[in-house]
Amino acid sequence: MKRGRLRVLLGAAPGVGKTYAMLEEGRRLLADGTDVVIAVVETHGRAATAALVEGLPIVPRRSVAHRGVELSEMDLDAVLARAPRVALVDELAHTNVPGSAHEKRWQDVQQILDAGIDVITTVNVQHIESLNDVVEQITGVTQRETVPDAVVRAADQVEVIDLAPQSLRDRLAAGVVYPAERIDAALSNYFRLGNLTALRELALLWLADEVDSALRTYRAEQGISGTWQARERVVVALTGGPEGETLLRRGARIAARSAGGELLAVHVSSQDGLRAAAPGALAAQRELIESLGGTYHQVVGDDIPRALVEFARSVNATQLVIGVSRRGRLKAALTGPGIGATVIRESGDIDVHIVTHSAAGGRFALPRVTGGALSRQRVVLGFVVALVGGPLLTWLLYVSRTPESITSDVLAFQLLVVVVALTGGIWPALFAAVLSGLTLDYLFVAPQFTVEISDPLHLWALFLYVIIAALVSYIVDQAARRARVAHRATAEAELLASVAGSILRGESAVPALIARTREAFGMSGVRLTAADGTVLATDGEPVRDNRFTSIPIGEPSRATLELHGGPLDASERRLLDVIVAQLGAALERTDLTATAREAGALAETDQVRSALLSAVSHDLRRPLAAAVAAVGGLRNLDENLSPEDRRELLETADESLTTLSTLVTDLLDVSRVQAGVLAVSLRPVDAADVVLAAVEELGLGPSSVDLALDRDLPPVHADPVLLQRVVVNVLANAHRHSPAGIPVRVSTSRLGGSAQLRIIDHGPGIPIDRRDDVFAPFQRLGDTDNATGLGLGLALSKGFSEGMGGALTPEDTPGGGLTMVIELPLAVS
Repeated sequence: MKRGRLRVLLGAAPGVGKTYAMLEEGRRLLADGTDVVIAVVETHGRAATAALVEGLPIVPRRSVAHRGVELSEMDLDAVLARAPRVALVDELAHTNVPGSAHEKRWQDVQQILDAGIDVITTVNVQHIESLNDVVEQITGVTQRETVPDAVVRAADQVEVIDLAPQSLRDRLAAGVVYPAERIDAALSNYFRLGNLTALRELALLWLADEVDSALRTYRAEQGISGTWQARERVVVALTGGPEGETLLRRGARIAARSAGGELLAVHVSSQDGLRAAAPGALAAQRELIESLGGTYHQVVGDDIPRALVEFARSVNATQLVIGVSRRGRLKAALTGPGIGATVIRESGDIDVHIVTHSAAGGRFALPRVTGGALSRQRVVLGFVVALVGGPLLTWLLYVSRTPESITSDVLAFQLLVVVVALTGGIWPALFAAVLSGLTLDYLFVAPQFTVEISDPLHLWALFLYVIIAALVSYIVDQAARRARVAHRATAEAELLASVAGSILRGESAVPALIARTREAFGMSGVRLTAADGTVLATDGEPVRDNRFTSIPIGEPSRATLELHGGPLDASERRLLDVIVAQLGAALERTDLTATAREAGALAETDQVRSALLSAVSHDLRRPLAAAVAAVGGLRNLDENLSPEDRRELLETADESLTTLSTLVTDLLDVSRVQAGVLAVSLRPVDAADVVLAAVEELGLGPSSVDLALDRDLPPVHADPVLLQRVVVNVLANAHRHSPAGIPVRVSTSRLGGSAQLRIIDHGPGIPIDRRDDVFAPFQRLGDTDNATGLGLGLALSKGFSEGMGGALTPEDTPGGGLTMVIELPLAVS
């Protein structure tokens, strides 16, 4: 039996119209005469969606009893027995009731497809398994119902049902998506504009990746190795040189010319890692490519042109951007075609852009060798010039010789010796000098065709040849050596600049220095250990054969730097000493930062102590003075007081002592919160009961408070006494700042594994830059009513909330005002 076709309607978030689009397609198919049925659909009370269900054949659901509750599920057996041409199955990620044939609805869909029935289904991007953790980071909500990527990728058709984020928020605010009691919580949490924008991008990128994967699969199945320019992919080759920024910006402009163009940067490193590149420049260029919206890649290969082309082909690149060679003309002539020419020859149908830059054709750095300043290749080239140029010059001079040409012959051979010295150094030059002297004596000096030095002048001429060759080659060798030293100093300066930059980056300086040290010296691993043996930072994989260099840091030694790998030469040890000094400075900075934090904490404590003294001198003195005066009046004037005066004095004393007791209790509570010794007794608590108790304590009526409590909200894990104090404090603040006649709204809702209690007012609100101040002790944010307390209410509320494992956060109220969100974990049943 032919397997049915699967069509998936993918949405970025609930409410974008997936179910609506599925039902519209079902109605269209039914109008065309296709046998289509609704296997299961969830309208979520949306009138427009429910209206589309009318007129479509429906397979009745089956009822399942679970824990004493009747639940309805899709009747898989009935759908299979009905055997329609197309089945509409909503919410692919749904988890079935225990006892069903399959645990997940997508498994039901697989069985329906195996029966030859086409399926149209819906799913949100947050339910795709590979994106689940990304969505959690964006929204803060854990999705427990997921669909394996393979199931969605195996669909014959995936279609994104797209809706602009602001349009979705407008639909939500209009009550189209959720009922009224859930709108405020949804707009302030999951359906924030930033969340919806990120989810929309995630859905579109996932689909684009799926299309790209399908294209790669097709090309592989068909054996197509050429580039298909369905999507512009621009690869920029980076060497770590100063031209990198120019190449990246040019590549970005090329990619921007086509919609959907992709920018990639690649650096090909040899087996010695970053030894031939500037680490600081590469790090800066990596930041630049990421800021331009591209991606950075690094591959290892000794054949740089081949590695570049292979990488470009592996990503189906359409264009490759490389820089003009930085080699000078002499080196280009001596070493043959460079990377650019080789890349062009092997690129095939990939367009290659060679971009000029300020470093083009500049000085070149000679390779590092251990035997001398000149490379082995140049020495070999010097011998080749001597062996090839000597016979050729001899033939030219011999066929054109005259009795008077001996002087020009000698000068010509001398020129050959100088050229060989410039090319290969002293040993090829000495070889050429001896060979030239013997050739002159054998062919051009009488008696010819004999090697006799009868005249002392001839011996002196041969000696001059050798002296001139030695002098010229010495000058060449010194110039090359100084050039190598200059290039080495430049590389060391770049590394030290990168190290200094790592120090300036702050707390990550030590790990950055350790990583840079390993890369710079090509070590297998680098580790920094404290004096007590504690590992402070590590990079790479240290070997276990005790093959490492150990360097103490600081006086006295406070840490030890271990470099696992090969030995270091003198110049590398000198550079390492600088890095060690920087590590010592970084460790000292870390200690100073810790000391500064402690000093900051002491300063905050001192500030609180000063505020406490101010509060005691003012806020506590007022009720204390009133109580003392009332009691004193009762004692001194007891016989002369009327019953009404006595009652008034007693009430004054009672109110003042009650206020004083409350203030002292708040002071003790805030001190316990700051000391971290708050006593909390957690247990399952009904949030609605706490809210009602708080409203009753404040004496607020229906005209002052609008309650929207979720009846189905599970109990929260909290301390009922502390939670009531939090609600009372926050609700009292909201009521005090709300405009007259506009009630404060209190709502409860569930968000993932947490419950949210939202207290919403439409007052003046609080600027974003002042919201942290509202939780500071003794802070009223301009409230001049000193009779309201010490300014500890919100500080205590935040401390109590965090002490119960929750949080208290302020948000903007849609339309103006402030919403305080009390979030607490749900009690585990």
